[in-house]
Amino acid sequence: MFEEDENDELMNFKKLPVYIKAVEISELADKIAFFVNDSIEKKLEDTELLMAKSYIDDIVSNSYIITAKIAGAEAVDLYDIKMENAAIIRKAGREISTNCSGLTMFDIDGFDYLDLLREEIELFRVEFAKWVKTFDQWNYIIDRWGLFNPPGVNYDDHDPDDDLPFNPEDFFENE
Repeated sequence: MFEEDENDELMNFKKLPVYIKAVEISELADKIAFFVNDSIEKKLEDTELLMAKSYIDDIVSNSYIITAKIAGAEAVDLYDIKMENAAIIRKAGREISTNCSGLTMFDIDGFDYLDLLREEIELFRVEFAKWVKTFDQWNYIIDRWGLFNPPGVNYDDHDPDDDLPFNPEDFFENE
C-alpha cells in the first residue's frame, strides 16, 4: 500500500506539461528517424550517409536525454542540481534544432517532418521556461563551481553550514 503511494509521488513528473511535451518530441524523433533512415539508405552513399545517420542518431539520443533529465531534476529539491539538469536539457533541445538544420544539407525526403520537430522544440522551450521558473532558488547548497548559484550567491561565499559544530566522537561509537 505505501509503496504504491510512494511510487505515484515519485512519478508525478510524468504529469508535467514540460515532460509531456518532451515525450511527444521523443516519439516524433523516433518516427522521423525511421522515415529519414529509410530515405537516406536509398539516396546517400559513404561519408554523406554516415554524416546523415549521425545527425539522426543525435536527434533521437538528445530527445531521450531531455526526458531523463526532466525526471532527474524533479527527483531532487536542490536548486543547483535542478539547474544543472536544466542546462543539459537546454543544450539537448538546441542540438536537436541544429541537427535538423544539418540534415537539410542532404537531398532527402522528410524536411517537412524536420520543420515539425523544430516547431515542437519551440513549444517545448516555452514549457521549459515556465518549468524552470518553478525551481526554488533558495533551496540550495553553494555551487563551488559558480555556475548554478541563485542570484546574489557567489561560489566563494561563506557557507553557514560550515559553522555547525561536528564532533565525530559524538557521531561514532568508541570501541
